[in-house]
Amino acid sequence: MNRTEIEIKLSKDRAWILERLLQMSEDELYAARTRSEHDPEKFWSYADHFVHTTLIERDWNAMFRRHINGEQGMTTEFRGEPGSPPPDMATIMQRVNAWTERWAEENRGKPLDDLVRIGMEVRSDTLKLLSELTDEQLESKIPGAPWADGTVGGIMAANADHGRMHWGYATRGDEGLV
Repeated sequence: MNRTEIEIKLSKDRAWILERLLQMSEDELYAARTRSEHDPEKFWSYADHFVHTTLIERDWNAMFRRHINGEQGMTTEFRGEPGSPPPDMATIMQRVNAWTERWAEENRGKPLDDLVRIGMEVRSDTLKLLSELTDEQLESKIPGAPWADGTVGGIMAANADHGRMHWGYATRGDEGLV
């Protein structure tokens, strides 16, 4: 996927989800939809799912920068400590679920305009990064990255898919998918 295709995908899918969220009443936007993977006593709303995607995009941008700077792109949550075997998927997911629950708690109940603003800050960083990367950097693979095709550009474009995926979870009220 080239730079222009990535930008189009990110822009179209962000507009798609924003249009749907803006059509919702506050009761719909903040209603419990899916059980938290970290704390089964808590539930996530459409707003929680939306702000979750912002956290992941922000983290991925940091991962891209580490990778491009010649550092280990993947964090220890995913790759484990240097010299040790990588953690199993259950351990990874426990860590990720705790991290994302903290973010959801930090942003839970904020007005949609605030959540959109937070997302805009991160998306503007994504687009700035997209404008700065060379074609070779976009095509470079991040060792061990399980998302998309493992390339910087493929993972960057997956931010759009991530928003639609979480929209689906919240719409269906899926449990066990946060």
